[in-house]
Amino acid sequence: MFTAKKRGRLAVLGAVVIGATVALAGCSSSNPLSSGSTSGTSSKSGTIVIGSQQYYSDTIVAEAYAQALENAGFTVKRSFNIGQRNVYLPELASGKIDLIPDYSGNLLQYYDAKTTASSESDIESALPGVLPKGLKVLKAAPATDQDTYTVTKEFSTKNNITSLDQLKDYSGSLTVGANSEFQTRPYGIPGLKSDYGVTASLKAIADSGGPLTVAALKNGQVQLADIYSADPAIKANDFVSLKDPKNMILPQHIIPVADKKVNAKATAVIEKVNAALTQSELISLNSKSVNDKQSAAVIAKAFLKSAGILK
Repeated sequence: MFTAKKRGRLAVLGAVVIGATVALAGCSSSNPLSSGSTSGTSSKSGTIVIGSQQYYSDTIVAEAYAQALENAGFTVKRSFNIGQRNVYLPELASGKIDLIPDYSGNLLQYYDAKTTASSESDIESALPGVLPKGLKVLKAAPATDQDTYTVTKEFSTKNNITSLDQLKDYSGSLTVGANSEFQTRPYGIPGLKSDYGVTASLKAIADSGGPLTVAALKNGQVQLADIYSADPAIKANDFVSLKDPKNMILPQHIIPVADKKVNAKATAVIEKVNAALTQSELISLNSKSVNDKQSAAVIAKAFLKSAGILK
């Protein structure tokens, strides 16, 4: 959701590349659901430039924001599939984009790697104090798209492993398939060692838990994979996401980050969209991308109509 969870999120949860890019987490590869817009160079007065991570689920949410704002009379420019936080957050701070959906816990850890916040309410309280001047967060959605350490059912059953704290007793070597940022993220390779005493190596796979990561897990190239919790690939492949009893991975609710061009009227529109983004709804939206191969524009429009935001 890396950062991706996916999702940093940093920032998270098979499928297919059509049109632009696909994930999958938090954080990446290109997204099949991009509107086809290019990255913005500057945010013109009166136009709200909306960005998205290079992660298909984030693009769906960003497209929903865009359509809802357009419906409310705002002029919108899409600048989707920008990359991960080290790319899109500086663009947000510089005014190249004005709004992007992010993931709460990973966003906080990007600015404060040593944060002690653990609950969603603590995270949302801490974020205003660490964001660059001129940026703000809006109300988070009920839906979360967290990074996970996910294994195959076979690996879980054979080794009696259902939780991260049980990995220390595993006698074999462990490789995690994830974005390259996982090498340094607090909940990535360093966190496994410091929180759970587990030594693992990283196989960098730049698709935010998408089809390449899923394939690497299925064919045994990696034993664990960072697949975002709202990814339908987890259920489709009967994967097991390991429990995290020490809460190493923070909650990663979808949370919009915006600059001052997102005024009170625009904020109300965006927060109405977010209020409709429940966990089951997010999984359904992701499934329409991964399984039904629908575009972000089609998925977002149907979601907004069902939520009563579009007629």
